Amino acid sequence: MVTSLEKVRPRHPEKVNNRDNPSPKKPPWIRVKAPNSEEYFKTRDLMRDLSLNTVCEEAACPNIGECWSQRHATMMILGDICTRACAFCNVITGKPNGVDPDEPEHVAEAVSKLKLRHVVITSVDRDDLKDGGATHFARVIRQIRSAAPETTIEILTPDFLRKDGALKVVVEAQPDVFNHNLETVPRLYSSVRPGAKYVHSLNLLRRVKELDKAIFTKSGLMVGLGETLKEVIDVMDEMRLANIDFLTIGQYLQPTKKHLAIDRFVTPNEFKELEDEALAREFLLVSSGPLTRSSYHADEDFKKLVVERQRHHNRLKS
Repeated sequence: MVTSLEKVRPRHPEKVNNRDNPSPKKPPWIRVKAPNSEEYFKTRDLMRDLSLNTVCEEAACPNIGECWSQRHATMMILGDICTRACAFCNVITGKPNGVDPDEPEHVAEAVSKLKLRHVVITSVDRDDLKDGGATHFARVIRQIRSAAPETTIEILTPDFLRKDGALKVVVEAQPDVFNHNLETVPRLYSSVRPGAKYVHSLNLLRRVKELDKAIFTKSGLMVGLGETLKEVIDVMDEMRLANIDFLTIGQYLQPTKKHLAIDRFVTPNEFKELEDEALAREFLLVSSGPLTRSSYHADEDFKKLVVERQRHHNRLKS
């Protein structure tokens, strides 16, 4: 007899037969409180009412309690099923459903109701779509501009691999920040981001600046996967050659025992060392810490980016 549990589709069917990778005990600097504030539940209920997905939930972000308590949520468009199977990610994988044509309006409504000064929009990978979802991204950006013209917009995009012309469609919608995470060092790509290409991701960010210099570019790295300090510094150098403005660095946290194993927990002192190395390479802004994630404190960081760009321009004039 087949039980109801056996009928439930696994969240990550491609990982079902992976060997178990027990996660080591988290050190004190990683632990966070369970969310329980009134604002947290209000934010959650609004996402439910508008049938919106959030990467905060889908990727099991450790900062969800803090961010949602401040009515900050990173909305995830183009559905909740990803066509990739990255070894670190908790987002559902498989064959996606159709694109919701009303989603841009729903996202804009949520932004307006939350009275957001800055919003972060991300998505699953949609390799099944001809443009990888670029046109939908552009629609969301323009709908937010219409409904909440004072809100600044940050997007965290997939790589649009083999989607000719997709990047230009998104850039022409003029987000304020274009984020695409490199995630790890080149040596680890085949095990961490199978299906992605390091050089392509780096060139994607370089191309954004070539198309529109006014857009801030941003990228993130996870550490604790087995990378060396030299490898991370080499990536920093390549990011700066691609004119990336903002770098985030955070600890990889294993979502389940079937996901990629944690190599080690990086200490706060080591994160400070990474921050110093990045600032020495003249990124406009660096966020480096155990719980740093792409959209963590994104609203405050955007203000800092604007200030730092102006300081940089002033230095060039003097």
